[in-house]
Amino acid sequence: MARSRSRSTRMEPLPAYRDPAFMDSMPGRPVRILSEYLDPLERMRREKIGDTIVMFGSARVESRERALARLRGVRAERNGRLIEHQAAMRAANAGLKMSRYYEEARELSRRITSWAMSLGEQPRRFVICSGGGPGIMEAANRGAAEAGGKSIGLSIELPHEQRPNDYISHELSFMFHYFFMRKLWFAQLAKALIVFPGGFGTMDELWEMLTLLQTGKLRRRNLILIYGREYWDRVLNWKHMIRCGTIDEHEFGMLEFADNVDQAFNHIRDGLEKYHMQPDGLTR
Repeated sequence: MARSRSRSTRMEPLPAYRDPAFMDSMPGRPVRILSEYLDPLERMRREKIGDTIVMFGSARVESRERALARLRGVRAERNGRLIEHQAAMRAANAGLKMSRYYEEARELSRRITSWAMSLGEQPRRFVICSGGGPGIMEAANRGAAEAGGKSIGLSIELPHEQRPNDYISHELSFMFHYFFMRKLWFAQLAKALIVFPGGFGTMDELWEMLTLLQTGKLRRRNLILIYGREYWDRVLNWKHMIRCGTIDEHEFGMLEFADNVDQAFNHIRDGLEKYHMQPDGLTR
């Protein structure tokens, strides 16, 4: 009887794909990587995504409403040291100034989505895609939702919590562990990249796309639009790169620039109408 009970309580082996110990192990890494390609591929096909417009920018840029609330809160807090209060006021005022980019990203996304929806849904063309987080990413998904369209969020697991924003289409919300797989999906279907003011992450994504374009790994007709020269011209001296010979005029010509929503929308729409009206994405 004891032997029988021992056999009956013995754990049966699991198939490897259902074994958490294997799936989380080093040998399981190729399976995890492959899953971050195949899951988005299947879900985007199911939603008939033809191609995307990727919008990058800082996670720290708030909406005007939130920025105003933050400024009012700082003004009301007069406890503590004067120097600290002055620093908080400078930060809140800077946040309010930067909030224009949130509102402009939101409006640009809304206009692109409204125009793209007029092209039909078989497949869905020029779907807004963001990094899935707050700030400019939220603004991009929010504008698409306000136009009544779908949008994609490519979120990433980070040491500090960053949950997907509330405006991503539920069926097109993805969470990645590997940065390089997330970048692949930024590039895979993109016909245009719009780069709003941002920090290290935004610049990393910009340089990745520029390198792919420069080396012919992306089509030269794909658009890269730098939004907000008041910010970017202070951060990056493009002309100095040309003078020093690290890039040439032709490579600089891969970039377009816009300082307001009308300019940006016209650049994007004209470029898409000229080069990209025939879909060549996942649904073919």
